[in-house]
Amino acid sequence: ASSGSVIANPWRSLRRYTDARIGIGRSGISQPTSSQLQFQLDHARARDAVRRTLDWTRIETPLLALGIPLLDLHSRASDRETYLQRPDLGRLLNPESERTLVQWRRGRNDPVDVCIAIADGLSATAVEQQAPALVERLMADLGTRRSAIICLVRQGRVAISDEIASRLETPFLALLVGERPGLSSPNSLGIYFTYRARPGFTDAQRNCISNIRPEGLSIGEASQRLCWLMDEAERIGESGVRLKDTRLDDSAVIESDTRGAGNFLVRE
Repeated sequence: ASSGSVIANPWRSLRRYTDARIGIGRSGISQPTSSQLQFQLDHARARDAVRRTLDWTRIETPLLALGIPLLDLHSRASDRETYLQRPDLGRLLNPESERTLVQWRRGRNDPVDVCIAIADGLSATAVEQQAPALVERLMADLGTRRSAIICLVRQGRVAISDEIASRLETPFLALLVGERPGLSSPNSLGIYFTYRARPGFTDAQRNCISNIRPEGLSIGEASQRLCWLMDEAERIGESGVRLKDTRLDDSAVIESDTRGAGNFLVRE
């Protein structure tokens, strides 16, 4: 099939299931003009998500209304350019932030149960759009079962959460961070969860909940998964590769289509 000079691709019907750039067709040996323009727009949005400075007031204002202790922290990456060029500095707290955590911990008899750290990561857009609502939902789901503190971490990468958890002596840490933007997902938020973290933890000791955005995993489902991870990590005594969400039925991953003909990818 074709429309003018554009030859359609039969895979285009799958676009109703995904934002991925599939089935775009062709014009001669090239992309159609509309697809090329959309690619350039999506690429610009992804670059903006990475380089734009996060508006922290949009995060702080709704979180302060929750009445939960909130600390402002900063990594050793002094600005955005340094953060992008020196990942190692984004994994470490600056000296002032280290003192802030130590002083706050000294002022309490017991550590809090949960630290929710929010870092800008690689998408300011994702953090601004998803993080406040996710924290609010998480607090509602946790109820009075666990005490919490919120840390806002400027220019922070995932591993900085280990330093925070260690200094606060908190067993559960959930880092909410802007994920590296894809060309169809510049607003995707991720959660990296660790149990009794300390400096030197590897990615094998973390659990990730990814693609939190309106077009992906809902805020409600993300909060429920995180609460389950906390309970299960406490039960087995660790987070990471041994902690798997067994609530999902693998047989439901590949579903039949609405015509009852079975999944087109696995037809005999």
